[in-house]
Amino acid sequence: MRAEAQALVDRIDAALNLVKMSLDWDRALRRLDELNARVEDPTLWDNPKKAEEVMRERRRLDAAIATVREIDADKVGTVELIELAEMESDEALADEGVAALAALADRADKDKVSALLSGEADPLDTFIEIHAGAGGTESQDWAEMLFRMYTRWAEKRGFKVDTIEYQAGDTAGIKAATIQVKGENAYGYAKTESGVHRLVRISPYDSSARRHTSFSSVWVYPVIDDSFEIDINPADLKIDTYRASGAGGQHVNTTDSAVRITHVPSGIVVASQVDRSQHKNREIAMGMLKARMYEAEMRKREEAASAEHAAKTDIGWGHQIRSYVLQPYQMVKDLRTGVTSPTPSDVLDGDLDAFIAAALAQRVTGEAVAIEDVD
Repeated sequence: MRAEAQALVDRIDAALNLVKMSLDWDRALRRLDELNARVEDPTLWDNPKKAEEVMRERRRLDAAIATVREIDADKVGTVELIELAEMESDEALADEGVAALAALADRADKDKVSALLSGEADPLDTFIEIHAGAGGTESQDWAEMLFRMYTRWAEKRGFKVDTIEYQAGDTAGIKAATIQVKGENAYGYAKTESGVHRLVRISPYDSSARRHTSFSSVWVYPVIDDSFEIDINPADLKIDTYRASGAGGQHVNTTDSAVRITHVPSGIVVASQVDRSQHKNREIAMGMLKARMYEAEMRKREEAASAEHAAKTDIGWGHQIRSYVLQPYQMVKDLRTGVTSPTPSDVLDGDLDAFIAAALAQRVTGEAVAIEDVD
């Protein structure tokens, strides 16, 4: 078989193997049989909430398993077609088979990323919170670039984006901002972006045109509803109100409607200024606090299982997950997976899928995994 065709087969096999690993294939097959049996039990719907959970899990497993089997069967059939074409010296048919394999490989890569989103909270909407590090205007400008990058990424995926909080910088940029991204698997896709992001560039604010390094942190957590039970003692909360402001320092309104809530024991701080009503902003901020505490608990469980360190650490050297270098050369490099891009302008315009796919795959394998570009 042609080397080109074999490379495509290897790519398809790698994608399917990663999906099987993420599903724990043998366990998934047994679990689907169990769920199919439960669906046949007429007493299942005596508890509608539990029944919906069972149906959701069944649909997810059934779709993932069916996709793997379908792609594998199509691969086998296409390989047989190519081999037959080569035996009969039919170059046109062989080319057609290679083109079909290429399309199948693209599909396998896309389905692979979807299959990696198997966490309990992955299907949910998400908050993306951005904070400028030390460094004044430089870091605040960098934080605003990240704010734009994640907004563009979400919009390109067809997600809806709402700005929940926006604290303008003293001279330029932002001190902090939070967006809510709404769409299927929004949290699952965005969750690997938590961490410190480093920018190297010639500063537009330095009259001597010197190279500067800036840091900003990103924190991603899911939007949860009342079905997630999170107990918060009101005595542990410090609640402040302040005047909301928007981009460029323009006042959203003239009352102290924005709300900031601090959970004193954990040090978690959330804020909302999206609504003109202080009561509504308080409700939104409490939802954000519950989501942050839920995410923190998920992270603890994950760290206990994998012995990994938390992604959120000091905003500075040694803790970054990704470097964006604009000078003296052009490159973005993810320090966890090794994935790079020679076009920082595209990345800063929201082209993040290759980085996200590799980070999701690494969570399954524990190793850096080569990932083809995913639209």
